[in-house]
Amino acid sequence: MKKTLLVSILCFFISHNLVHSQMTGFENILGADISFLPELEAKGIVFSDKGVSQDLILLLKEKGFNYIRLRIFVDPAADSGYSPNKGFCDLAHTLIMAKRIHDAGLKLLLDFHYSDNWADPGHQIIPAAWKNLSFNGIKKALRNHTIEVLTALHQQHTFPDMIQVGNEINHGIVWPAGDMDHQNQLIDLLKEGVAGIKKINKTVPIMMHLACGGQNEESRKFLDQLIAKKVTFDVIGQSYYPQWHGTLDDLKNNLTDLSKSYKQEIIVVEYTALKKEVNEIAFSIPNKKMRGTFIWEPLNTWEKIFDKDGKSNVLIEVYPEISKKWLNPTQKLLCKTGI
Repeated sequence: MKKTLLVSILCFFISHNLVHSQMTGFENILGADISFLPELEAKGIVFSDKGVSQDLILLLKEKGFNYIRLRIFVDPAADSGYSPNKGFCDLAHTLIMAKRIHDAGLKLLLDFHYSDNWADPGHQIIPAAWKNLSFNGIKKALRNHTIEVLTALHQQHTFPDMIQVGNEINHGIVWPAGDMDHQNQLIDLLKEGVAGIKKINKTVPIMMHLACGGQNEESRKFLDQLIAKKVTFDVIGQSYYPQWHGTLDDLKNNLTDLSKSYKQEIIVVEYTALKKEVNEIAFSIPNKKMRGTFIWEPLNTWEKIFDKDGKSNVLIEVYPEISKKWLNPTQKLLCKTGI
């Protein structure tokens, strides 16, 4: 009787705190970008953990992940696109993946690349269909593409829970129109992306994604420009790869400074190495209601958590530990039916 009463009291306080967190918008995110998944499944790869085959998204959920990130290109099936003739990471594939994510009970971060192919600090190539447009035509095309994608997701009842306007945009987007030699045009293009999102949903969190995990000066310079030019956004996303973005101390110092200097939430939206350390830093950022990480393409890239045949490896076991520490595990353990 005493044990039952004690558990009930604990459950009450934990549930009360959880409701309070939800009401105040607090959220810890343990995410994964698995945009390669449809391609891998098309090759016949079946994912498994400890010898048991399972839908990959449900498997990740069991390991503690609560968010999935997907990239979307403008026309990846183009001859110069990411996936000529096949169109992986186009709207049709994104709709299928969004439905799977929704059905699994996970949240979705949608990453607009605004290109037919990879968009990153070294590549932000204008989509083939936009090349001969005037700048005003490019702005209209970018906004319309954003609206088209989000309208389709809305009609399917799988609208994203967070949206990126561009990918690793600190060197611009839609080159050459929005490169760093045309910074006012870059601002205009980002505003068109934001306007397209708000046309469909005025409250969804909007992320601006930089590839400056350990570069504080560059981060602040770019963010200050966005704010001075009145670009609207809610979340600062950072990539962190040690070979490009410095040490763990660089990452920690940058994120800590940004958390004190800007009102936006902060997410490490790409990483792969140093899994425990990066998550510890990301979840320890002060002054924020939203914190967390998205591991980039853990199915088959760099420090992947599955072998090439789809079998999970030892690296996947980092994530239940992270989830247990940061994603409200106590309520799950104490408040089960029958305790």
